[in-house]
Amino acid sequence: MLEVEPVIHNPVMPEEVILFLITNKKGLYVDATTGTGGHSKRILEALDSQGRLLSIDRDPLALSVAGSRCKDDRQILLKGRFSELGEIIHRNYQGEVDGVLFDLGVSMFQLKSPKRGFSFTSPERLDMRMDTEQGLDAYEVVNSYTEQALEELIRNYGEEPKSKRIARAIVERRKRKAIEYCSELSDLISSITGFHGRTHPATRTFQALRMEVNGEIKELRAGLEGALRGLKRGGRLCVISYHSLEDREVKKLFRESERASIVKIMTKKPIRPSEEEIRHNRASRSAKMRICERL
Repeated sequence: MLEVEPVIHNPVMPEEVILFLITNKKGLYVDATTGTGGHSKRILEALDSQGRLLSIDRDPLALSVAGSRCKDDRQILLKGRFSELGEIIHRNYQGEVDGVLFDLGVSMFQLKSPKRGFSFTSPERLDMRMDTEQGLDAYEVVNSYTEQALEELIRNYGEEPKSKRIARAIVERRKRKAIEYCSELSDLISSITGFHGRTHPATRTFQALRMEVNGEIKELRAGLEGALRGLKRGGRLCVISYHSLEDREVKKLFRESERASIVKIMTKKPIRPSEEEIRHNRASRSAKMRICERL
């Protein structure tokens, strides 16, 4: 049971998702990043009585919230990783679905949930696991990785220009005492980089740690490939990403698949949220949606 009332994540570009994803109201669909069920709820509303939705997430706490929100016989809720997606689709839908949705990144539910250790403003212990049952967490990464390994992941996954200084500071600090709390690490990073603009100085480093803990880039590639294998002819893959590393991976796979005559890319340029949506949901401001259709 959750200890507090969960923070519900507002789905990004919900109207655009329905417009491009749903081609058959009687069809079979997959929400590969269900979270608290925002997009799943909209998809179910767009389907008729014969439509079906498979809602997957690696976070069991988020799935419990999604299940309590939807309560729909047309929906199956399953815990699973992106790398398991191809097998999940084959097992449940015999590998023939009309559409798959990915909404990448961390949700407000995870950021605001107690004891999850995602947020740089949190007094909680460093964690950042989307799957709370896995072993590796952010505490272990911060306190056991070598200085070189920390510098590389902060530079590559966080695209942080001061990665070398941050990695060195982390290693020096933990010689005296393990870095245990999110706010403790955040304060250390802020003392090195300073505050510039509206973005918190720890944002890039925390992003990098989250991606390392959850193996996000490797999982994403495997998930996209599994989704393409599971799409029927004319089925669509819709992906919403929030930073350049994710978007590059999506764009790369789409282009490779189009050259191999597997898909047709429907978005030569990504779809972005409207100014009105950004005003009401600031978390959507960096979102990019790309869509392809199975040939």
